[in-house]
Formats: sequence, structure tokens, C-alpha cells
Amino acid sequence: MKIVVDSREQAPLDFTPYPCTVGMGTLDTGDYSVVGLEHLAAIERKSISDLVASVTRERPRFERELARARGLDLFAVVVEGTLEDVRSHNYRSQAKPHAVLQSITAFTVRYGVNWIWASNPAGAAYFTFWTLEKYLAEAQKRFRMILEAEADTVVKTGQEAT
Repeated sequence: MKIVVDSREQAPLDFTPYPCTVGMGTLDTGDYSVVGLEHLAAIERKSISDLVASVTRERPRFERELARARGLDLFAVVVEGTLEDVRSHNYRSQAKPHAVLQSITAFTVRYGVNWIWASNPAGAAYFTFWTLEKYLAEAQKRFRMILEAEADTVVKTGQEAT
């Protein structure tokens, strides 16, 4: 698998422990994807402070990104922190933890966002790699099923599907 990292990502995750190659590119949505499937799957990475900023002062920009992501097969936000970090107000913003968590809940419902609490950058790399790897494996299964269905149609009708 080849992971593409958005060129605007300032400190990319370290994927050296994983069987993949990594390249830079420009993604319309998210920070990480699979080369060739950028229009289908993306992972957005957030530190706790980025997350809080995204649901408060940068909310309109973040909601535009979530709206774009709604059209993807897979979109998740990998948070380098824990739910307890938010609940305990372990961030500098004056935003109340309940308000931050309510925004996350609203985005889950409104945009179908998957949130992955990964604790730290190593955890974020783990979940980013394995989420993209599982997506790729499932996409390959679906593609094989489509090819098999097309082959069955050719055998039954003697004509290729158009």
C-alpha cells in the first residue's frame, strides 16, 4: 500500500513500522489517503488543541471539510489524545469540555464522522495505517465481486456487459 500525505501536513506521522510506502501529494479532504483512492477514503489528523480549535474558532472551515468528506466511502478523524483529555480540559482554549464534546457528537450525526481516539502520534500512525489498509482490503473484495459478476454475465449471455 502507498499512503499519500497531504503536502500541507506539517509533521507527518511516522509509518516506518508498517509495510507501506509514503509519498506527498495534495488532498482535497483529509491529511492521509491511499494513492489512487484519494477520492474515496481519507483520514484527518488532529491534536487535542487542533480539535478544539476546529470545533470553535475554525468551525466554518472544518464543517466545509466535513461536508466534502460526506461523499467519501471512508472518512475518519484520528485524534492524538484521549476523550479524557477533552473531558478534563487538558487544552489551552477557554472552550468548555461539554461544548467541545457536543460539537463532536453533532458532527458524528450530521456528517457521519468516525472519531478515533489514538492517544499519541504513534497511536495515530497505527490507526491511520490499519484503517486505510482495511479499507483497501475491503475495496479489493468489492472489486473482485464486480469482476466475478461481470464474468458470470458473459458466460450466461455470451456477451460482455457494457
